[in-house]
Amino acid sequence: MAAFREHITVSGMLGVGYGVAAMTLLGYSPAEAAVGGVLAGIGGMLPDLDIPTGRPGQEIFALTGSVAPLVLVGHILKWSKLPANTEVMILLMLGMYVTIRYGAAWLIDKISVHRGMFHSIPAMLIAAEAIYLIYPNPNVTVKLLMACGVALGFFSHLLLDEVYSVGWSGPLPSLKKSFGTAIKLAGPTLGPTVVTYGLLAALTFVIGEQTGIIGPPIEPGSTPVAGQQALPQRETAAPPIVQEAAVSEDKLTDAPLFR
Repeated sequence: MAAFREHITVSGMLGVGYGVAAMTLLGYSPAEAAVGGVLAGIGGMLPDLDIPTGRPGQEIFALTGSVAPLVLVGHILKWSKLPANTEVMILLMLGMYVTIRYGAAWLIDKISVHRGMFHSIPAMLIAAEAIYLIYPNPNVTVKLLMACGVALGFFSHLLLDEVYSVGWSGPLPSLKKSFGTAIKLAGPTLGPTVVTYGLLAALTFVIGEQTGIIGPPIEPGSTPVAGQQALPQRETAAPPIVQEAAVSEDKLTDAPLFR
């Protein structure tokens, strides 16, 4: 399989090309294109998270532990209803860093195996959808730029591993035992495969709800579903002729019957 140097070199070159293309061909701002290119470069290291004690895993967990709190702290404050003061934000960010940098690395080291479901197409889609959901920009096209960047870098890692699993010791290529273990749809055991597809389905459902793909839009005046509030009704004034008729009726009602 390819080493860390090969992976980061290929994904880094792809990231540069991706950023330049996003800015020159697709009209993204230089900052947006640069972030998309950086995420493509980082995506090239993500499959090796299944070896958290190795260099790629250490780099990714350190980087994720530093960046993720900056992205997630606003969401956590909103969900938890905690006061948005300096002390609370510092404590939340430190807690997230320690949890990601050490807790997540320890957990993955215990439950994962190298070339398991981390090296798979579903894992690539999970990484892309996670970036789409957490990236703090309301513009859908910008979120798609970041998600596709991660997917591009991720896939470059899988493809490079498959290329390195083909040997050329003789006139004809020979396949190593690792061939087919990177670009795959399912793992050798059922449990990790089911968990991976379950997580992918959950993220896809959330994105579908956010974008309006899943579920019909709520019309004004319709009965809301559980957890949603009805849209306020706009009050409209009666036409002038109706107002005049009402005033005339009130005068007739108030007038005495006998003079």
